[in-house]
Amino acid sequence: MSKLLLLDIGAGTLDLLCYDTASHTYYKAVAKSPILQIAEKATRLSGKLLVTGCEMGGGALAGILRQKAEEQEVIITRSAAATLHNRMEKVSALGIKIIEDSEAAGLLATGTYQHLQTADLNLEQIKNLVLGLGIPFEFDLIAVCAQDHGLAPAGRSHLDFRHDLFKQALDRNPFPDALLYAADEIPAPFSRLRAIAQSARLIPAKEIFVMDSGMAAILGATLDPIARTKKNRMVLDIATSHTLGAVLEQKELLGFFEYHTRDMTLERLQKLLPDLADGKITHERILAEGGHGAYLRKSLGFDAVQAIVATGPKRALLHRSRLTLVWGAPLGDNMMTGTTGLLEAVRRRKGWPEMDFF
Repeated sequence: MSKLLLLDIGAGTLDLLCYDTASHTYYKAVAKSPILQIAEKATRLSGKLLVTGCEMGGGALAGILRQKAEEQEVIITRSAAATLHNRMEKVSALGIKIIEDSEAAGLLATGTYQHLQTADLNLEQIKNLVLGLGIPFEFDLIAVCAQDHGLAPAGRSHLDFRHDLFKQALDRNPFPDALLYAADEIPAPFSRLRAIAQSARLIPAKEIFVMDSGMAAILGATLDPIARTKKNRMVLDIATSHTLGAVLEQKELLGFFEYHTRDMTLERLQKLLPDLADGKITHERILAEGGHGAYLRKSLGFDAVQAIVATGPKRALLHRSRLTLVWGAPLGDNMMTGTTGLLEAVRRRKGWPEMDFF
């Protein structure tokens, strides 16, 4: 059995769960997300700016750096530039100069540049959180979830490409944990997850896993004490940046849709959920409506749904819903939905006994 560190990296928060599978004790924390902290630091810095690091979720950083580039020189290394866009010409179009990673040290040595470093895993922040919980900073396994659009080939929509990657994985293994990868299994197009796995090597742990955050949220929501007693369930996870709806029969994922949370309304959600369960959703329809896409294996029928589990930091959008909802709380905490999903995905991979998530 193992001591686990589970991290859910979102647009708004970093959710942390330390779990001991031998004693079934756990400790948790919710902190400001890495991208929010980096964006705030970028806003405060003045003068010439050099950005180094690796790919991470970009959030508002591109807009901040574009604005700075209008006033001062902004230079970014090729690895860090992937945070803004995977196409380097798009980064250059922001007025930002791209250099090779090997050139950064020389520029920093001149003392003329403010320095900003990109990474989804801030080792100092994570270590301080763990030690603040009274836990030694050493683990048997670390698992991290985040959203990765996937590095699409030139001329291919990244949304269609990501849809195909998910479809291939879920057609083979129709369960959310199909999108859990050991560090040496991550598909090449998932460049952000690969960067996270590389950064995670700085954390004392014997094994590293990464997972899509949407799939982790779906899996975690089904572990809510009420939801897990039902056979046919729907999940609606309304996170800071993205909203995801899913339908499951037992543990099998039948389909899901994904949108930006900023585009969601209560009326739209109340239409989408029955349509998803009834098999009326298509990837093309969701794209046409401005969403990220959809996947559908088979229909369940909305009348057969026994529970709709609502999770996510923005789920207050549903407070006036006419639908009957379960306010999900795996491990007693809505904010631990993603980390709990990670924990269950790892448990399934390892073949460990089932756990209680009350």
